[in-house]
Amino acid sequence: MAFESVDALQRTLADTVFHYAADRKKAAGRALGTLVEIVAFYTLRTWNLRDHIVIERSVPEFANPEVLHNVEFSLHPIRARHEVEIASLSLPLTAAKIKRHLPFLQGTAVKSTQVLSKDAVKRNAAVLIESETGPVIANVDTLNDSSCRLTVCRLSTDPFAIFECKRVGVEEGMRKGPQTIEKAKQGAYVARSVSSLQKVRLRNGQFQGVMEQSDGSFQTGLYDEVLREVIDASSVIELAGFILTVGVVSNHGNWFTSDNHNKELRVLAQSYDWLLFLTDAGLSQFIDRLLLNPTPELKPAREAFLASYPRRSGTNIFTKVCMAVDADEALLSYFTAHEAEIETWFNIISPRDGTIENLQADLRKLAAKDW
Repeated sequence: MAFESVDALQRTLADTVFHYAADRKKAAGRALGTLVEIVAFYTLRTWNLRDHIVIERSVPEFANPEVLHNVEFSLHPIRARHEVEIASLSLPLTAAKIKRHLPFLQGTAVKSTQVLSKDAVKRNAAVLIESETGPVIANVDTLNDSSCRLTVCRLSTDPFAIFECKRVGVEEGMRKGPQTIEKAKQGAYVARSVSSLQKVRLRNGQFQGVMEQSDGSFQTGLYDEVLREVIDASSVIELAGFILTVGVVSNHGNWFTSDNHNKELRVLAQSYDWLLFLTDAGLSQFIDRLLLNPTPELKPAREAFLASYPRRSGTNIFTKVCMAVDADEALLSYFTAHEAEIETWFNIISPRDGTIENLQADLRKLAAKDW
């Protein structure tokens, strides 16, 4: 690793990329948070889960819809998928223009969403409408000077999985970020409250899993065993309200390491079904290849990143929501070509014997169910 820690990397970014900012360390820290989300998002993309993803969606607590929690990524069952080709393309490409090619949307008011801006910035998982049965989202597949191909998916309201990314920076002169434990508690609360599969701690320190069945009876047992039974269940009736919860955390001086847990990391590890630790080495390698010693593969992504800072107005074109088209293509190509290497950037905190291959398999299993 080129840096002794991500804190050292943050200071380097502050001096080399964000030197213009009034608080350059904070600006670099925010960018690091964005990059953690980018790594998570494109990892999901390489797992062929793009069309299931909704970004920054409010997810209700189980059986308590009055309380909503915003999550980075929620993965939803696909009710229907539509391939759309728009010829004689004129930008921006809006939801209203896409609507003309989708008979099921006729007579329905769509959002004022730009799926593709006049400057060729795409909106990932662009929501066209919100209906009682779930959102309708659009993703750009291919684009040339005269046409655009998209995939439009009708998704179910309830997700089968959520992903949250947690990062806290350290202020100069402080050993820990002041909001570290509060962010850990917030993530833990969401992870423990959104799914129908509940955790109950036993006197021996283990967790009992409890899930109410449709007939009012209870499925119960050691949590990891019940979780396995639920994911492997053939009947989706047994899955009603179930959400697999996944957290992605990174160090930056607060989470310690995957082998040396502090209180915050323990709080998260006992709350999420899966907790992934994005290592300093992994994040440092990505940023080094993207920004500091750029590889040709990522040149368009680097240009999009630098074009977003500094900016006095306009759209940031390097986020999980909005991304320049050529940057998106470069990132997806890079993450696909280096998939095996990138997966080594993650250490599995929980479950104890879990692997990244296990998580990928479970997500695909849930995605493939006939919801």
